[in-house]
Amino acid sequence: MKDPDCLFCKIVNCEIPSEKVYEDATTYAFKDINPQAKVHVLIVPRDHYRNVDELAKQDEHQLAHMVKVAQRIADREFNGSYRLVFNTGEDAGQTVFHVHAHVLTGEPLEE
Repeated sequence: MKDPDCLFCKIVNCEIPSEKVYEDATTYAFKDINPQAKVHVLIVPRDHYRNVDELAKQDEHQLAHMVKVAQRIADREFNGSYRLVFNTGEDAGQTVFHVHAHVLTGEPLEE
């Protein structure tokens, strides 16, 4: 499933450049262009899901895989500690409606 108008679908398809951090058959991760921490990576499934709720209902294995990818990034970039954030809905700050996890790490994070 792809959305031809979706920014992240275009990034996954290499139609828009990104700074790749990780990729496999189902998942793509890239550096956020407006980082909120020393390391700020976005993890997205290659298939289009509007938000994390939709992903959890339709493909719980993909959601679990994204968490494993987050841990791999944190292990490589810092000491294994990280914050994982999913914004779901416009009122929660979601601006791209393709589910994505924000991985924040690389330094101690305040609450």
